[in-house]
Amino acid sequence: MTGAELADRIDHTLLDAAAASPAIDRLCDEAIEHGFHAVCVHPVRVARCAARLVASRVVVCSVAGFPLGANLPEVKALEARRAAQEGAREVDVVASLASLIAHDASALQREIAAVVEAAAPAAVKVILETARLDREAKVLGARIAVAAGAAFVKTSTGFAGGATPEDVRLLRETVGPIFGVKASGGIRSRAQALAMIGAGADRIGTSSGVSILLGTAGTASAASTEIVP
Repeated sequence: MTGAELADRIDHTLLDAAAASPAIDRLCDEAIEHGFHAVCVHPVRVARCAARLVASRVVVCSVAGFPLGANLPEVKALEARRAAQEGAREVDVVASLASLIAHDASALQREIAAVVEAAAPAAVKVILETARLDREAKVLGARIAVAAGAAFVKTSTGFAGGATPEDVRLLRETVGPIFGVKASGGIRSRAQALAMIGAGADRIGTSSGVSILLGTAGTASAASTEIVP
């Protein structure tokens, strides 16, 4: 895989709530320079990123219910709607961990469907926090993501454990060959990123995208902090 091909699979991420505007601007500039697919930022930073990236092919991605997923469904839906209105073309929503652990398919379906409807036309990625789930809950969450109209299923927020090739492989087997799978959490080297892609990931979420491409593994980008989803 060429560097350009790998870059096009990376969501260049900065989700430190303390990140100031200059760091957000650097994130956008790095995404343009290196050809990343997207920048991923908190909702309050979407408008700034959209304006800075308006002449580029880089997509703005934001989050909803982040990082715990314990918000009311209508709050997640509002976050998703506002992010889309301000320029986000993708929204990563944290699914209710309690509903996943309880294997409550009805609650999950209602929640994710509401977010998908609110975010349209932005694509929704459903974060499952796989490190905290049993196999049945991971499979259930992936199936609900498909049934509710999302575009991707995603492993992790990065705040409660990270992605593994085994979980990526399970998600890919569950959703089939076409539906999106995003690996995120603890991916800081080219070898890790390629392992996730080899297991079935279409997209990589990381704040170490620059170092992954340049081969300086373990070093976050100039825009990043110690929080590395």
